[in-house]
Amino acid sequence: MKKTIKISGKLLCLENPLIMGIMNLTPDSFHKDSRFNPSDEDFLEKACRMYENGAQILDLGGYSSRPGAENVSPEEETERVLEAIEVLTKKLPEAIISIDTFRKSVAEKAISKGAALVNDISGGTLDSEMHPWIIENNIPYILMHMRGNPKDMQNQTDYKNYPNDVYTEILEKANYLKKEGVTDLILDLGFGFAKTIEQNYQLLKVLELTKLFDYPILTGISRKSMIYKALDISAAESLPATTQLHLFSLLKNTQILRVHDALEASQTVKLLSYLENDTHKP
Repeated sequence: MKKTIKISGKLLCLENPLIMGIMNLTPDSFHKDSRFNPSDEDFLEKACRMYENGAQILDLGGYSSRPGAENVSPEEETERVLEAIEVLTKKLPEAIISIDTFRKSVAEKAISKGAALVNDISGGTLDSEMHPWIIENNIPYILMHMRGNPKDMQNQTDYKNYPNDVYTEILEKANYLKKEGVTDLILDLGFGFAKTIEQNYQLLKVLELTKLFDYPILTGISRKSMIYKALDISAAESLPATTQLHLFSLLKNTQILRVHDALEASQTVKLLSYLENDTHKP
């Protein structure tokens, strides 16, 4: 298992799990408290709080990927993210900025303005130019497993051999990118994307199988429907259950948690360090 990853000139050690904070620059994200508008007065305050609460990586998304989400033009998506990147690179220069997009044109502009990492929910399937550009420029890249697109992905949950099909599909792409020279790859198994609630938990239960992969693993389950629908609660009520599953996923080989609530996730990581290190002193 790879123990480090280089992003923005920094060699990040993955022995201690990292926190990626979700910053949705969209008006329709499923969890309202994750919505950030760079034009609002409190945008920078909210972003600084997330960083200070432990989110070393800030993941900016201008396109809602929730199931059934409406399409957003590349122009509108670009406008949303570039304004936020400009503010954050000036005020939080130490934060690592990730651009959450499946569009090469958006990713390219974001990287040129200061983003350092591309988080592609489609794993390159929704824009044929994405992977050639990633390869040519050796951009740090999060490769996620998904079938279809946000509008139809939940109609594509018929797997022949689950969850092996997920591993096969994502590793085929990852190994190709690695062979072509991409040195800093992170894999995301895509919880909630082209998977039923039951399939999400099947995948989570065997997450330790990713120890066989030579790639860091990012897990994004924060406040998702696999939690709140299973418990018949709202996304707003799902933080306690999310925190419990975060601990479970860390124990099962997650190196990066993608979260809405950086403070609680950071506390989970800290407590885990006490459980795993007998010499840890308060």
